Amino acid sequence: MRLFSQQMLTELAARAGANPRQRAHHNIHPAPEDPVQRFFVCANRASYFRPHRHLTRSEMTIVIRGAFTVLTFDHDGTVTGRHEVGEHAPNLGFETPRATWHTLVAMADGSTFLEIKEGPYDPSVAAEFAPWAPVEGDPRVRAFVAWLRNAQPGLAPPR
Repeated sequence: MRLFSQQMLTELAARAGANPRQRAHHNIHPAPEDPVQRFFVCANRASYFRPHRHLTRSEMTIVIRGAFTVLTFDHDGTVTGRHEVGEHAPNLGFETPRATWHTLVAMADGSTFLEIKEGPYDPSVAAEFAPWAPVEGDPRVRAFVAWLRNAQPGLAPPR
């Protein structure tokens, strides 16, 4: 039996704080070839999950600590849904259907989720990033994340 301790999550949060991307993950699955990918992801408020979609699989996410806002978009980047998940929210997780543009925004430092999706992991098809969202490291990311924090359905992304 494998147990996942609160201490492991605390250590993951410390690793996220030391990482320039302000997030860290802990794989449960033994290898990228595993048919079921299972891992914890810890993110701080400054972390940027570039909007993306998965063309070949869905993914399920359960928030373990903290809270996230999950946004979905149409092909042009207009917000189609906004959902609060985690502590003090009506939802504890979500499942993203295949080919749905989405992102997460951590609402508290140390927010952590468990993600489960089909494997094997193939980086060439794992995710398609939204062309209307800035790439990681772009100077516009900070303003884009601020926009995501307040974006409501019907709003288009800043250009």
